[in-house]
Amino acid sequence: MKKLHVALALAGAVAGTAHAQSAVEVYGVLDMGFVRESGTIAGLDSNGPLPGGTPISAGGNKLSSGAQSGTRLGFKGTEDLGGGLKALFVLETGIAADRGGFNQGNLAFGRQSFVGLQGNFGTVTLGRQYPSYFLALNQVADPFASGLAGNAQNLMLPPSIIEPDRAIRMNNAVKYASPIIGGVSGEIAYGFGEVADNQSANRVFTASIGYQQQPVAVRLAHYRKNNETDTARITSTLLAANWDFGVAKLFAAYADNDWFGIDSRDLLIGATVPYGQHTFIVSFIRKDGRNVSADADQAGLGYTYKLSKRTNLYAAYGRIDNEGGATFTVGNNSENGTSKAAFNLGVRHLF
Repeated sequence: MKKLHVALALAGAVAGTAHAQSAVEVYGVLDMGFVRESGTIAGLDSNGPLPGGTPISAGGNKLSSGAQSGTRLGFKGTEDLGGGLKALFVLETGIAADRGGFNQGNLAFGRQSFVGLQGNFGTVTLGRQYPSYFLALNQVADPFASGLAGNAQNLMLPPSIIEPDRAIRMNNAVKYASPIIGGVSGEIAYGFGEVADNQSANRVFTASIGYQQQPVAVRLAHYRKNNETDTARITSTLLAANWDFGVAKLFAAYADNDWFGIDSRDLLIGATVPYGQHTFIVSFIRKDGRNVSADADQAGLGYTYKLSKRTNLYAAYGRIDNEGGATFTVGNNSENGTSKAAFNLGVRHLF
């Protein structure tokens, strides 16, 4: 991927010590796709998926900025501090290119915003970041990599009605990521709730440990978040694996969830099949409600065609069959969706 690099040399005469090297990189993604949604969800109302809600009209045609990957503009950089120590930062804003606005609730840098230090000990970062659980789901478990209709976050992350950020990002977070030793790595993160007079409220804890050495990757991850009054919590534990056979890459995952007292188990199987410039994607997820009658099955099919190293076309179809009181919807990387089925067709450009 071609990127814009800005190199700055800070002379020792100015700093009074040996010179340090800094590099700042400007990068981004522009993704625009046609989305067709169809099928009314029983229990879906104007506030989102709610058990017992009144069904409303859903679906239709629209343009989506970020069906495969969220459209964004980012800045990241490092500074060599000497002795194997580096400073680093990332500032990344989500862009709604279809309307010229911003995603992530109109936050200035709603995708990521953190600063940290990296050395032989690993990496420590502070700010708005991805939880370890979401990274395991995105990078190890999901053949769709959290993009397009059929992606795993439709069923395997809390719906926005009970968790606004859906466990995709965490605020006020301190994260430690270990170095990779013999293919083994781990990370742990804590997000301060910052609720006055209640330090337990709204706080987040997430961690993962895994092994990755071609052709196999395995990761165990956990996520826990208290609500704003510290009276209930979301917890999920995920075991994910994939195996790259060359002609195909197979994916499997199992998750155990307790979302504010609603227990469920998730099972995922999927594959990606590359063939020249073509990549075919398939996935099936079963959600089993344990203490409530709220089961769901999701089937997803996807296709990408690489026009160049930085540009590709995509098409995808996803469908969810809800059972009992389940009200899950088919979304994409940037939208939660409103219906039980969706079709995506678009183009993504990296810069």
